[in-house]
Amino acid sequence: MIVITNPFPVAHEIKIVNSLFEEGLSLLHIRKPDFSELEMAQFIHQIKLEFRDRIVLHNHHALAEDFGINRFHFSEKERNQTHDSPARFSKPCRYSTATHSIKDFNSLESDFDYAFLSPVFKSISKENYHPKTDLLEETKSRTNYKTKVIALGGIDSQNIQKVLQNGFDDAALLGSIWKNENPVKQFKLCQQIALSYLQSQV
Repeated sequence: MIVITNPFPVAHEIKIVNSLFEEGLSLLHIRKPDFSELEMAQFIHQIKLEFRDRIVLHNHHALAEDFGINRFHFSEKERNQTHDSPARFSKPCRYSTATHSIKDFNSLESDFDYAFLSPVFKSISKENYHPKTDLLEETKSRTNYKTKVIALGGIDSQNIQKVLQNGFDDAALLGSIWKNENPVKQFKLCQQIALSYLQSQV
């Protein structure tokens, strides 16, 4: 299960982040586009040391080495501007990216561990951001199995099982966590539903 930070500050955010990790959060994407490098460093510094290897940086990639981070996310725009492989770092790293159609997902290079495919449903965090096509239907045309496909956009406890049933490898949560009055409880509910479904498929 993946959680993406809210781009804007959230009350008790670091406390919630550490609690999510303690409840088994596998990856946290830190997406704070307005953060300076110093603000990003201060944010990461407050995350418990044992969870740093589960952090994915969207920007200020240069901070990674100081904090023992080896996971990097590239937006669709960044990926399209770079015609060769993602920037290489001094040690083995993991890469993710974003896509908005199955055609784009299928054409990804094998550098990426996983890619978000969005928006699957009407966004919880962004106003007037909703699917232009039925991505649940589009996943039936998947040909890229080297890269995991992660559902993003409007995912909550009501529909997380549906995305897994339709061929997504996992889901990423944003609005359903940060717009909820009890983010950790909501995460645990989504996690439980997803795990129960996946275990039933074994």
